[in-house]
Amino acid sequence: MEQINAVGRRKAAIARVFVKEGTGVMTINNRTLEEYFPNPILQYIVKQPLALLDVLEKYDIKVNLVGGGYTGQAEALRLAIARALVKVNPEDKSALRQAGFVTRDPRSVERKKPGQPKARKRFQFSKR
Repeated sequence: MEQINAVGRRKAAIARVFVKEGTGVMTINNRTLEEYFPNPILQYIVKQPLALLDVLEKYDIKVNLVGGGYTGQAEALRLAIARALVKVNPEDKSALRQAGFVTRDPRSVERKKPGQPKARKRFQFSKR
């Protein structure tokens, strides 16, 4: 199997993933998964599609992550891994879709409007 790549996005985070057969090593920006995401909940989010298909020890994954915060990055990485696994074996798509790992979360930050401090917040109204 040659190297398969996929992209996942969430909020401002972009994850580029390169998957090849191996022993289950995951490298994110030249660091291990545990080093990059010390929080076990974020590690769990990243591993969800691999655990669902029971292929945690089957593929080596190299990741380039940029932008966003750590939660957005973890969810972008989950989407990218799911998309790469679908490219590896298209029959897994229905299981991943049912778990909600193939769907891109379209929510992002609303833009700031002129004359306001934030997107929806208004300055305090003064009658006099």
